Amino acid sequence: MSDETTSDLKKTPLFALHEELGGKMVPFAGYLMPVQYPMGIMGEHKHTRAKAGLFDVSHMGQVILTGESYAAVAEAFETLVPMDVLGLKEGRQRYGLFTNDLGGIEDDLMFANRGDHLFVVVNAACKEADIARMKAALEPAVTVTPITDRALLALQGPAAEAVLSAIAPAAEDMKFMDVATLDADGAEIWVSRSGYTGEDGYEISVPADQAEAFSRRLLAHADVEPIGLGARDSLRLEGGLCLYGHDIDAETRPAAASLTWAIQKVRRPGGDREGGFPGAAHVFAEMAEGPAMRRVGLKPEGRAPMREGVELFAEPEGGAPIGKITSGGFGPTEGGPVAMGYVPADMATPGTRIYGELRGKRAPVTVATLPFVAANFKR
Repeated sequence: MSDETTSDLKKTPLFALHEELGGKMVPFAGYLMPVQYPMGIMGEHKHTRAKAGLFDVSHMGQVILTGESYAAVAEAFETLVPMDVLGLKEGRQRYGLFTNDLGGIEDDLMFANRGDHLFVVVNAACKEADIARMKAALEPAVTVTPITDRALLALQGPAAEAVLSAIAPAAEDMKFMDVATLDADGAEIWVSRSGYTGEDGYEISVPADQAEAFSRRLLAHADVEPIGLGARDSLRLEGGLCLYGHDIDAETRPAAASLTWAIQKVRRPGGDREGGFPGAAHVFAEMAEGPAMRRVGLKPEGRAPMREGVELFAEPEGGAPIGKITSGGFGPTEGGPVAMGYVPADMATPGTRIYGELRGKRAPVTVATLPFVAANFKR
């Protein structure tokens, strides 16, 4: 990789550690990030499912929203998302969506009630636009503060609880989507029991100048290995989780994306605080009428993966494409190729047989229930 291709890329606080650990660094969302380590994507994936994997997700955007009170901040934030922010209990986190005026998804995100403020984590590729969106809509009543002096780590897998609670004992008592501020050998860490692998685990915000030492402490545990973007992608795909810019984008509405579960009753038609977010009328209309296309799980027959962009057809020969794959690859836990994509609503029933076209030849694909691998969250 030449200096010309890397000179404009940012580095996370763990860049030197990635290189030391043999990480293969690639450009991703404006950063140099490890795609894999010597263990390889397959090994990293299986290790995370069996024990615990440590991911550097410091490229994502961490933002604090403050105002006169949490309620004031929550009411303001509800003008941007179709979620129940006001009713979120202190110490709890929720999945959210920024929508546009046509009801399309501008980004997906996590937001947490941390007592007197809202903590928001947004995707790396969208963070500048998201911060600008929040500043334009919320300031000056709400102060939007990007956090630039903290790293963000994800510790994922069935051994995550034992590993983190050995350093910060209170982590053991947290349930899925709990958030807490804990002490880890003098470092103030902001912890949520969540992640994007389908496994139990935590996302941990750590002061940047303490991130390497904290990571080394986690990696010193026999059950923890460093995991790159490659396995992160295969893990979230098996978990049926969307990747922004691939499975969802500014033209995708929540109903088509099968994400209406994230819109709480209080924000829906007839709810106490219905609508009031960008594109609400379009979102509600598509929820009521049903979308023309739906995101579904897809299982190609055989061993050859079908990747993003593969066109889908109703018949083994002839006819126009009916949809396409938005994410695809080999599922190490599933033991075969898995994918997600969009098909007409009347073909979205699990078990429906369609065809994907690879190099001019069509192969059978079966519509499947998501997730491919059941979630292992601690409820």
